[in-house]
Amino acid sequence: MNILVTNDDGINAEGIEVLAKALIEAGHEVIVAAPNVENSGKSHAITFKNPLMVQKVELDGLKGAECLSVYGTPADCVRAAVHLIDEKIDFCFSGINSGYNAATNVLYSGTVSAAIEANLFGIPAIAVSAQWKKGHSKYEAAARVALEVFDKLDNLTTVQVLNINVPFSEYENLKGVKVCKVGKDVMSIYDITEEGEGYNMKLKGFPEAAKDQESDINYLQENYATVSPLLYDVTNTTLINELKDLLDE
Repeated sequence: MNILVTNDDGINAEGIEVLAKALIEAGHEVIVAAPNVENSGKSHAITFKNPLMVQKVELDGLKGAECLSVYGTPADCVRAAVHLIDEKIDFCFSGINSGYNAATNVLYSGTVSAAIEANLFGIPAIAVSAQWKKGHSKYEAAARVALEVFDKLDNLTTVQVLNINVPFSEYENLKGVKVCKVGKDVMSIYDITEEGEGYNMKLKGFPEAAKDQESDINYLQENYATVSPLLYDVTNTTLINELKDLLDE
């Protein structure tokens, strides 16, 4: 299978190399298209006012794989691969991100947005993120979970975007994998310091609150890897008929 691997941490990030190597070892043809520098938190931004620069590069850890360094966002990377790669892309993996993309962080995540962008071009996709702790992530464990989920998708008739998160744990110590909904928790805690007549605000984390027991955030705290199927149709279909009735009066 021809698989595109992208991310938002940049083409030289450890997570993308671990994931690409795991896919190659599993027998897949891998194309890498990733930002030239870190683009975390860029959500679904694309480059459109200036030309998108793309360079072919060789990565020491991925000899033989076609690699594109994109001077743009994660969504740009998918677009570049779709237009520049001759082979049909069968699937897209985005990651492995250094840090969770759980709960409402999926709205801000370049990792998740790259997976969604692939889907817009008819390519099913999986976004993969690993908890960042003490300056490290367990990328190998996350790659193993991602490939195990991927290998079980043959009988799934419709694959859109799956979002996988994996705790900071060795694979053998995980409690398992939970299919669950995305939590509603918002990362909204800041460390705020005054500077001159202004402020420095550093995003810190989620507020301490009662967690939804069936959400990704809760299961991750219990040392489960999580899989959440995502939708990106922004139309509020439940209000269409009501609005039609109101506006047609």
